[in-house]
Amino acid sequence: MGTAPGPEGAGPLQKDSKVAVVKVQAVGVAPRQVTMKGLYFQQSSTSEEITFVFQERLLTEMKMEKDFFPVGREVAGIVLDVGSKVSFFQPGDEVAGILPLDSEDPGLCEAVRVHEHYLVHKPEKVAWTEAAGTIRDGVRAYTALHYLSHLSPGKSVLIMDGASALGTIAIQLAHHRGAKVISTACSLEDKQCLERCRPSIARVIDVSNGKAQVAESCLEETGGLGVDIVLDAGVRLYSKDDEPAVKLQLLPHKHDIITLLGVGGHWVTTEENLQLDPPDSHCLYLKGATVAFLNDEVWNLSNVQQGKYLCILKDVMEKLSTGVFRPQLDEPIPLYEAKVTMEVVQKNQGRKKQVVQF
Repeated sequence: MGTAPGPEGAGPLQKDSKVAVVKVQAVGVAPRQVTMKGLYFQQSSTSEEITFVFQERLLTEMKMEKDFFPVGREVAGIVLDVGSKVSFFQPGDEVAGILPLDSEDPGLCEAVRVHEHYLVHKPEKVAWTEAAGTIRDGVRAYTALHYLSHLSPGKSVLIMDGASALGTIAIQLAHHRGAKVISTACSLEDKQCLERCRPSIARVIDVSNGKAQVAESCLEETGGLGVDIVLDAGVRLYSKDDEPAVKLQLLPHKHDIITLLGVGGHWVTTEENLQLDPPDSHCLYLKGATVAFLNDEVWNLSNVQQGKYLCILKDVMEKLSTGVFRPQLDEPIPLYEAKVTMEVVQKNQGRKKQVVQF
């Protein structure tokens, strides 16, 4: 879930810092002392149930309680105030970015404090909701297709669940780089959406009825050579008796991915608990193929990656500005509806990105 700007202000700021206060809308600096409302989730001590609550606190006195965690990290807004060491931004700048994992301020808040190295300028022609709703998936798509699999013109790419928020951006980036795209659709609506894509997708494989043979379709489309790059949306790891029926129906088995992968191919997986048995590894070895894990948080785990990360954020904004990226977003929702919306998102209901606009 992303957040786009709204009216009102921010709290005080230490002037000898590289931190900026960003108004998550409307130009202008707010009062120096103000109580801000933000959305947090609370982990129950007696169960694994997660509840969402609004909290109002002074930014200067914000001390996170252990059982409250900020919600929402993709933000777009206007800089209200900056520390004396901030060199990239000044008050009034329109910016977008992703809050770090250790941020004490929720993105779903009227104003946030953020280090300047997590922000980039937002082009004037890019809408607030598009900036907040696309920046995360843009980073994921770049990480998967550029840095993990070295996408280049003429390569064949299988993007699973292409009508999802990530799939849509990944398809657009792959087409922009001159690749041949194959995708899967999880419903008739998704299939129709993918068939309307321009440039057109080489083949849309409908897996909604559980009968489509993904490996056979990809091998047929590539003349038996297999695809160069696979970006999955999860995979089945076990037998039919050990996995939920829904997962069985929509996701390919890991053996299917290995089968359809071409020689020297790259498999980029979102399956954080991927289990490969010795025969799986041997098959990948014979193909000279690689397996990479898509974790877009790694960019902020080492300072040496900061320049590349900011280049990605800037390029995502540029491609939004030029129309290369055309995200599929739901209508923005007001803050007072964020609690209910987050509960829906938590249950994995809904397909499009939800953006809260102040």
